[in-house]
Amino acid sequence: MKIAVIDGQGGGLGKSIIEKLKNTCEEGIQIIALGTNSIATANMIKAGAKDGATGENPIVYNAPRVDIIMGPIGIIVANSMLGELTPKMAQAITESSAAKVLIPFNKCSVYVTGVVEDTMQYHVEWGVNKALALYHEGKK
Repeated sequence: MKIAVIDGQGGGLGKSIIEKLKNTCEEGIQIIALGTNSIATANMIKAGAKDGATGENPIVYNAPRVDIIMGPIGIIVANSMLGELTPKMAQAITESSAAKVLIPFNKCSVYVTGVVEDTMQYHVEWGVNKALALYHEGKK
């Protein structure tokens, strides 16, 4: 099972997701860090991603080749993250058949009603648990 973690800016959210995934000790999960910039990618690789790449082409290329895509909700919004997330990236992510586990993060001016306002760590934990549930469903 391949999980792509996509993040930009400093990669803090992606780093938290990867650390939490790595702490589960699940066998068979390959984590790929896809950053919109090199700082984000480097921080996600330091957190334990198996592979990593930076920029538009790696995101467009890998989005249809993974089983799960995780990241902030802004990864499906063109020009979010101060313009780091290009329209091609957003299109590739949304058109991918991969399951998408998106962390609500209000910095992208996207608000999802019904989402509990809580800490980033709370949402990361919920997101990782959802990704692991999807992983286990796929193993059946």
